[in-house]
Amino acid sequence: MPQYPHTPEDTDPEGRGEPRFPRPPEGTADTDRRVVITGGPGSGKTTLVDALRRAGFATSPEAGRAIIRAQSAIGGLALPWTDPGLFAEAMLCWELRSHEAAGTSHGPVIFDRGLPDIVGYLRLEGREVPAHVDAAARAFRYRAQVFIAPPWPAIYRADTERRQTPEIARRTYEAMAAAYTDHGYELIELPRAPVAERVRFVVDHIGGSGAVGRPG
Repeated sequence: MPQYPHTPEDTDPEGRGEPRFPRPPEGTADTDRRVVITGGPGSGKTTLVDALRRAGFATSPEAGRAIIRAQSAIGGLALPWTDPGLFAEAMLCWELRSHEAAGTSHGPVIFDRGLPDIVGYLRLEGREVPAHVDAAARAFRYRAQVFIAPPWPAIYRADTERRQTPEIARRTYEAMAAAYTDHGYELIELPRAPVAERVRFVVDHIGGSGAVGRPG
């Protein structure tokens, strides 16, 4: 579900030196305000989404990680290494709810992945994409330009929720790129750059009011 931040501070409260950005513009078109950032695991995607949240943007967290945490906590079966099909259905429910919740926002909502990611995931697993999953990815739309984080081996780290190898991470990137292209989206590749530069890159593309950067 989208996370709506409080008024942004002039500097990053956690001391990382990230710049303050203008509050996102209001009145964004319904589809255009749903902004997706996708890519393979370990490419800095979620770090970027978190930085955009601190900069004042509403965000919607990644379905996969949240579902893995919840299912692991309760001994559930909707896990990618236990039942990929059930895991995909859980992600579908999450993403549909997140898409609907973003409708209450008057400005952009930054999504950490979207519905076409589920198509890419199923293809990567060698599974047939159910008709209802494809229908959802085509019917519930996001901004036409989707940001994609390229593979970045230098920053890749595995953990308890990210079990893929760097090679699978690269194949995941390719699967997501193909899924979004097949569903009519234009891909904008993020630079392999520090998070503050990536934030500026996204803000420059989606727009904002006022000057970008720390106040003078």
